[in-house]
Amino acid sequence: MTRNLRWQRLPGGGVSPATTSRLAWADVNGSHRVVLASASPARRNLLRQAGIEPEVVVSGVDESAVEETRADVLCLVLARRKAEAVAAGVAGDALVIGCDSVLEFDGEVHGKPADAAEATARWRRMRGRSGVLHTGHCVLDTASGKRAEAVASTIVTFAEVTDAEIAAYVGTGEPLHVAGAFTIDGKGGLFVERIDGDAGTVIGLSLPVLRRLVTELGHDLTDRWRLA
Repeated sequence: MTRNLRWQRLPGGGVSPATTSRLAWADVNGSHRVVLASASPARRNLLRQAGIEPEVVVSGVDESAVEETRADVLCLVLARRKAEAVAAGVAGDALVIGCDSVLEFDGEVHGKPADAAEATARWRRMRGRSGVLHTGHCVLDTASGKRAEAVASTIVTFAEVTDAEIAAYVGTGEPLHVAGAFTIDGKGGLFVERIDGDAGTVIGLSLPVLRRLVTELGHDLTDRWRLA
């Protein structure tokens, strides 16, 4: 059955029929809302560029509480926990997307560096070499309780950056907020020579993987284009 819902402002500034704290796009075809369980602006921008306007709800999951030595397993466990934590508090039908990224380098797992000194030390080790950026994806359908998940991995080769370049980059603060102490969609893009795989994986969300997972759950992301 097709629903024809339209958001309405209520006295006092509320929104009906949803219980969300802000106005989301209209659910004119009965499609599930898309909720991104991440504060990452890069992930949100990737979805927006693909024609998907998500609601953003930060999970609050403590990433340091998970002890796992395999990078590909760790990122998937964290993605699942983030999706589950947010889904537990979401009202109505929604597709909740949880993601987490970690860098595997020299057999070690690297998330966000603790401070500038750690970021500097990492870059001195990584320059001129390659690592693997793993991003775990978990999509949870709150209506059915079903989930689909997968890990995408991309090889990243770093440039032979100088100590001065490393100091300048760390000084911007950017590497302190991203897995592996780098990103390709910001200032760090200057220092990445090559990637072998999906660029979205390195940024934090693989759109092809997301489409496949959503399809497995019986939904179509192109529905969001019709809702725009």
